[in-house]
Amino acid sequence: MAAASKRKRISHLKAHTSDNAGVVPSSGTHESHVPRDGSAENFVEGSILRITMENFLTYDHTIVYPGPNLNMIVGANGTGKSSIVCAICLGLAGKTAILGRGDKVGLYVKRGCTKGSIQIELYKEGGNLLIQRDIFVENNQSVWMLHGKHSSQKAVEEEVKALHIQVGNLCQFLPQEKVGEFAKMSNIELLEATEKSVGPPEMYEFHCKLKSFRTHEREMENVVKEKTSFLEKARQRNERNKHDVERFYEKKRHLDMIKMLERKKPWVEYEELRTELEGVKKEREEAKQKLRSLKEQQAPMLRKVQNIDSRLKPIENQMKEKTAGIRDASQKCKAKQDQLDLKHKEIEDIKQALSLKQTVEADRQKRINNTRRMIEGLKEELASAGDQPDVGPRLEEVNAELRRIQEERAKMEGEKADLRREKDSLNGEYRLLTNKLRTVEDMMNRKEEKLRGRSRDTHTAIQWLRQNKALFTGNVYEPMMLVINVRDNRFAKYVENHISFNDLRAFVFQRKDDMERFMEEVRDKQNLRVNSVAAPDQSAAFRPPSRPIESLRHFGFFSYLRELFEAPEEVMSYLVNQYRVHDVPVGTEQTKAMIKTVIEEPYLKMLYTAEERYTVKKSLYSNKTSTSNSAVRPSQYLTIAVDAEEKRKLEEQIKVCESSMQAIDAQMSAMQQRADALDRRDNELRVQKKELTDLKGKKRQLEQKISTKQDSLRQMEQGGVDLQKIEQETQDMVSVVNKKKVAIVTEFMTHMKARVRLSQEKVYLCLETVGLTAEKTKLETDCREGSAELRAMEQACGQLEQRKTRLLERCKGLMRRAREICNMDPGQTVVPPELHTAFSQLPKTLDEIDAMLNEERSRADCFTGLSENVVDEYNRREQEIRTLEAELTETSSSLDTYRQTISEAKERWLNPLKQLVEQINERFSDFFRSMQCAGEVDLHSENEEEYDKYGIRIRVKFRSSTQLHELTAHHQSGGERSVSTMLYLMALQDLNRCPFRVVDEINQGMDPVNERRVFDIVVRTACRGTTSQYFFITPKLLQNLNYADEMTILTVYNGPRMLPPNRYDHRAFIRRALRRKQSNP
Repeated sequence: MAAASKRKRISHLKAHTSDNAGVVPSSGTHESHVPRDGSAENFVEGSILRITMENFLTYDHTIVYPGPNLNMIVGANGTGKSSIVCAICLGLAGKTAILGRGDKVGLYVKRGCTKGSIQIELYKEGGNLLIQRDIFVENNQSVWMLHGKHSSQKAVEEEVKALHIQVGNLCQFLPQEKVGEFAKMSNIELLEATEKSVGPPEMYEFHCKLKSFRTHEREMENVVKEKTSFLEKARQRNERNKHDVERFYEKKRHLDMIKMLERKKPWVEYEELRTELEGVKKEREEAKQKLRSLKEQQAPMLRKVQNIDSRLKPIENQMKEKTAGIRDASQKCKAKQDQLDLKHKEIEDIKQALSLKQTVEADRQKRINNTRRMIEGLKEELASAGDQPDVGPRLEEVNAELRRIQEERAKMEGEKADLRREKDSLNGEYRLLTNKLRTVEDMMNRKEEKLRGRSRDTHTAIQWLRQNKALFTGNVYEPMMLVINVRDNRFAKYVENHISFNDLRAFVFQRKDDMERFMEEVRDKQNLRVNSVAAPDQSAAFRPPSRPIESLRHFGFFSYLRELFEAPEEVMSYLVNQYRVHDVPVGTEQTKAMIKTVIEEPYLKMLYTAEERYTVKKSLYSNKTSTSNSAVRPSQYLTIAVDAEEKRKLEEQIKVCESSMQAIDAQMSAMQQRADALDRRDNELRVQKKELTDLKGKKRQLEQKISTKQDSLRQMEQGGVDLQKIEQETQDMVSVVNKKKVAIVTEFMTHMKARVRLSQEKVYLCLETVGLTAEKTKLETDCREGSAELRAMEQACGQLEQRKTRLLERCKGLMRRAREICNMDPGQTVVPPELHTAFSQLPKTLDEIDAMLNEERSRADCFTGLSENVVDEYNRREQEIRTLEAELTETSSSLDTYRQTISEAKERWLNPLKQLVEQINERFSDFFRSMQCAGEVDLHSENEEEYDKYGIRIRVKFRSSTQLHELTAHHQSGGERSVSTMLYLMALQDLNRCPFRVVDEINQGMDPVNERRVFDIVVRTACRGTTSQYFFITPKLLQNLNYADEMTILTVYNGPRMLPPNRYDHRAFIRRALRRKQSNP
């Protein structure tokens, strides 16, 4: 570092650490070198004049006095540089999440203390602002003070905001843990951070208003579109219904005419019917008069007819008696005839029984003869069978071979049963294994679905890799979250918290050239946002830990992180090399209880308890330990464990099962062939056995048959009957029946004679009846001829009476109907005047009314499908259309006015913003050109009207052979991202309206050339008189750098041999250094 004498301003940093706790620090207060009356030069309003820390992180007590321009805070790792950054953030009401360290404010109090304090003095015209924050460990609470008086956090935040201080803006405040986050900011986030940092106060407000204006404008446009669409649809519907409405009213006119015609029709019908009724009454009276005169002329002839009727009645009674006698005699004759028929049938049955017995006897004689012939033939066959040889020995041989075949078949059946049982067992095992394999594959698919939900580009790259694996020479592994398998789901959270998500979704390559080929394809050609890493050349997968886990078990540690999961060797090698998973122990609640003792253990850089992660850092100078902790987040991706070894074993076991079942099938097929051969041999032997058995038993069978036939012959000879005796008995029975028949015939003849006599008597009576009937008929004929006119007249009278009754009823009904249709009172018989006027314009006759009714009904029927609801809907929609037209006109006018307001606000925001971005681009490009590189900054938006899509795009290139690429977290290297971030922040320096900027250890990833160039730019830019305060924190610097007199260098010393603040005199240190330099030129 250059000599301190080059600086006009000497920084003051007084510290007291726990290493020299035995030395009493200075008891005096440390006042700022800047007057509190506001007369300081070069300090802008809101600059930090003094920072006092007590029991804060690595400090017991220290006071920092920064300068107005560039403040270089230099010190070795672990000495407390970042503690100053934390103090600035927390002392100005910043959130712990900004720092990326512990999530609880109590963790920033020095270990072993119960309370810590931060005091910050800010320059402000009219009187400096003094903010103090006391932090209590017990309940993670803070007490705020303004100018020594108690205040609230909200009041402090308002004071800080009034000075344009934004510790949550990465363009103003970039702590060490958030350096990488800057490159990950989206274009939109970068624009908002830049507006807040360097833009006028109203610029970000205008931007927010424009976004809300645009949202409201879209809502109004949607309302106009919806109303316009609804109005157009309503007009179209009404236009379609207009013709229906006209037709409805036309139909209504026809229906009204029909109603009026139907009202008049009953009155016309009543008048016509009443006239007809009067004519019928007159005709009826005339017909009655004629009927009376005709009846007087027919009286003598009717008396003669009545005399003949009185004579015919007795004759008819006698005829009925004769008819009954004839019927009785006929029934008796029929009964005797039935008896004769029964006797005839009885004789036929007797003769038939005789014939049956004769047939049976003839059949018996025939069977006897046949049996005798069969016995003779069997005796001859028995005599010839006595010369056959003995077949016993051959029969024994056949039986023995059959028994052997049965035994062999039983043995084979046993073997087949064993094979079937074995195959069934293998089938069950095969199904179980396939189900397990399917479950494993389903779990892998679930992991892929989770990855696709979080990073669709990575999922697309996986599909491409699976189809193009042949393009790569070395091993290529899909994203780590798919190939890592946690042995126990309970421990997935530790692995997932330890490995960043960017690496969890990264592809792992064994060879770097394969990785470059892959990234060129998926990132450059397909524009996919993916991550990839290369495994170390020398495998580190099996690197042993610093100390065995057994030596840590008494602290509650049960395993190192590497033992909690499985992964391919290249993946594990990368994780061991990058994340030291082999040396990170995992503990339990016991570890949490002993954490103060645990963190004192050497070699423990990071560890896990049951629910927290601890990071332990040790100062290289003071050997003091600082720790930070954070809660372990629940696992989201690694809880689904897929055991690759288990999957491989399952696939091998399935193949073994399949081969075993195929072997069993082959054995069973061979056994079946042997069984078929045995069956054929068995059939052949059984045929031979049957032939031998038949031959051996033939003689015995013949003897048995002869004996059986002789027994049958004796039985048949003993069963004979006497046919002559049976024939004589039959003749006797027929004679008895014939005698009974003679008696029946005699009775039959007697009944027949009685019937003939009665029939003759009936004939005589019939002849007498015929004569009288003929005389009566002649008289009736004469009477009818004389009374035809009488009957016609009677009929006419009856018809006229009926007609008169019907007409009267119809008249009454028509009158009631007419009154009902016209809504008249029951006693009212005259048509009302209003109806009489309407009736006078209608046809007079019923035919004309019917014709007109038919015509009107036909016309009304032509108007089908019409409803009164259509008319109501038409009228209602017409009213809606008028209302919508008025609303649409009003809304469109409001939208035009609102758009004019947006246009004015856009001009007030966009023009200054373009000028601001152009100024940033000019400085940014100049910085890159000075480094022989290229860079540009532009305002990017796909649609000028979408204000929430505006963003600042940074594009850089560090090699002449490449094109400008957008700055992202993936395309550039870590050093390139650090250079780009630093130069962008320096481009904001001259434009900055914020009072100070903090950048912590951004130069760590830079190569020496870029670091020197960037340092020169920082010094040149931050040391101008017009710029705001700048804090640049770094653990190391290159040699022979260029420094400016405006710089303030704050060197942080911390160690066991450190002097207490009251004994440290930096002026004396400089004097001694100058004397040494003069004495040793």
